[in-house]
Amino acid sequence: MTLSVEVKNLTLRYRDTVAVDDLTLRLDGGKIYGLLGRNGSGKTSLLSIVAAFRRATSGTVLVDGAEPFENAALTRQMCFVRDRVDAQDTDRVETVFRLARALRPNWDEEYAQALVERFDVPMRKRVGGLSRGAKSALSVTLGLAARAPLTIFDESYLGMDAPSRYAFYDELLNDYIANPRTIIVSTHLIEEVGSLFEEVVILDKGRLVAHEETETLRSRGVAVTGPAEAVDAFTAGRTILGDQRLGSTRSTTIYGQLTDEERGRAREAGLDLGPVGLQDLFVHLTAEERR
Repeated sequence: MTLSVEVKNLTLRYRDTVAVDDLTLRLDGGKIYGLLGRNGSGKTSLLSIVAAFRRATSGTVLVDGAEPFENAALTRQMCFVRDRVDAQDTDRVETVFRLARALRPNWDEEYAQALVERFDVPMRKRVGGLSRGAKSALSVTLGLAARAPLTIFDESYLGMDAPSRYAFYDELLNDYIANPRTIIVSTHLIEEVGSLFEEVVILDKGRLVAHEETETLRSRGVAVTGPAEAVDAFTAGRTILGDQRLGSTRSTTIYGQLTDEERGRAREAGLDLGPVGLQDLFVHLTAEERR
């Protein structure tokens, strides 16, 4: 089972601050989505409304065609994993697991125990006594083992060290393939986790900047490498994302898709065309001068 998400003219205000600004988008079920944005872009605000943690100022959110706010039957099919553990500091970790087991209809106990061992989750400790890394390990374990049809990870793994984060990415992808569902991952670690995303949503100041398939978005950036004069001539008048030079060789990164004719001209000029990282494109699309 997977759940779709549809957002129509969604706005969320905190007094004088507009966190989400007339946002409209649709996420079909059964995909892994990357939600990208700078600090304060509205990512957590949007996800909080989708997960029914708060009510919007105006507009509509539909999950599988129904409004999630105060909809117990629907919210039981959703799991919102935040950057902190949703439990009292005095609760023991084993108590948190017992509660999740009782409340999550798709909970997989065998998988949960395997994750506990893989991430070394300290079951007997109290939540308040956990390190930041242990809290992140607990959060992602709860999110994965819940196997909710709509699962949202809001930078909940940032406290983990690099080997543990990569183990989480492996678990996320492998379990998604074995148990398809809709997964939204909000992140700053774009280069680390970008290969997981089937589609990318980019927000900036509460507004939609881009929503495309990951490979389509990547194709909008091209690294042009070759003799400096030929590179300069080919990239003249284009949007430049970056530039490097070593002796007589130059590599310039441009933004904008190339036509087949332009690619042919580049080859005739002895130029190599290469892909651009998702993070470079994100930085360009959310740059201060573009705001």
